Amino acid sequence: MRIRYLYQLLASHISILIVAFSILSILFAHYVETLVYENKAEELNAYGKSILEDLQLMPNRQSRTADQYSQVLRARNIQYLVFDEKLIVNYPNKAKIPMIRWTSKELTKLSKGETIVVKSDIERFDQAVSFVAVPYINNGQFLGGVLLTSPISGSREMISQINRYLFITVIIALTIALLLSWILSRIHVKRIQKIRDATSLISLGDYNVNVPSSSFDEIGELANDFNDMVEKLNKSQNEIESLENRRRQFFADVSHELRTPLTTISGMIEGLRDNMIAENEKQRAIHLVNRETKRLIRLVNENLDYEKIRSNQVLLTKEMIELGEVLEIIQEQLMFQAEEKNNEIIVEVPKCLQIYADYDRLIQILINITKNSIQFTSQGKIWLRGKVGYKETIIEIEDTGIGIEAHEIESIWHRFFKADISRTNNPYGESGLGLSIVKKLVELHNGEIQVKSEKDEGTKFEIRFPAKN
Repeated sequence: MRIRYLYQLLASHISILIVAFSILSILFAHYVETLVYENKAEELNAYGKSILEDLQLMPNRQSRTADQYSQVLRARNIQYLVFDEKLIVNYPNKAKIPMIRWTSKELTKLSKGETIVVKSDIERFDQAVSFVAVPYINNGQFLGGVLLTSPISGSREMISQINRYLFITVIIALTIALLLSWILSRIHVKRIQKIRDATSLISLGDYNVNVPSSSFDEIGELANDFNDMVEKLNKSQNEIESLENRRRQFFADVSHELRTPLTTISGMIEGLRDNMIAENEKQRAIHLVNRETKRLIRLVNENLDYEKIRSNQVLLTKEMIELGEVLEIIQEQLMFQAEEKNNEIIVEVPKCLQIYADYDRLIQILINITKNSIQFTSQGKIWLRGKVGYKETIIEIEDTGIGIEAHEIESIWHRFFKADISRTNNPYGESGLGLSIVKKLVELHNGEIQVKSEKDEGTKFEIRFPAKN
């Protein structure tokens, strides 16, 4: 059976209030009743002691004193009797008629000089009364006492009236509490309902939702966490969509890159096989097949390299390397590619500057970045610099090329990313994996790589390798 959360809250609130008010009402009623009876008993006890003292001080005027007390107490609806050691009434009945029936326990207490207090008694009197018996002891001998009685009807009426007022108060308090509980429950349920509605939208694929949040209570904190979750889901969704777009572009690029060299290789091989190529052109055809084959191998190796690096299957063999020699090797290897675009590669490095790295992977890192600089630079300069940092060696590769858009700088490290579609036909970075591989290799060296660039102002890569401990 489904019970709405609103009704659950109301039921729990009202149940708690009813139990609390019931317990408080019972305790309060009991306290008031006890207080009324105790006050009545104390009043009777005080009058009894006063009567005994006055009768002892004025033995010759006992009758007159007793009559005066009788008149005063009658006005307060109190009656009293004076009895002797034989429990015979001396006042107001001169006929010495027997008094009330005493229990053995009460007689024992009287003989010991203890006051007897009974809050309610109906069996030994004509009506329900409270009575107090104050004994008179002289030299350790029981000589009689005073019995004072007061009907409890007045006390009961007062207690009943108090209970009526208490009942009315409880009803009013419950009504107000019910109204407040309803309002607060509705507010909380509405807040939860908003989160529920937002969750339904997310389940339908809408990640652009937001719920009112606060740090006032747990529901507000839940809303904060929910908004954080939605934001992360939205970012993840955008990243997934971006990755999917790059994946599609990658497959399109790879298909094109594979189709072009394979078509060329197939055509040349068929021409050679069928003697359709002139003798003086055969050497050029073989060279073209060789170049296109290497292009395919490079494309495949880039993808295999990335997967190995990503899955930590690359084992680095670090050693102290002369950085100047490495940068000069890069300069020599890429000199012809740079000259094709009228670029100049300049090496600036202090003598004897060493770097702690894996030689082959360091070469791979520098070639990838330098090729990237050559690709986007025409009739410009490319600097390969080495510097000494604090417990680190710094390599800078700077060019005067076309630069990178500000919004694309963080994306250049992503797999399959291409800052310019012209890279599709570029022989150095067909798959868009070059910089992604570079970043992974630098991280494997526990290093850092940063890029600074402005559109049409060139690009500067800065790589930091930690020194050997």
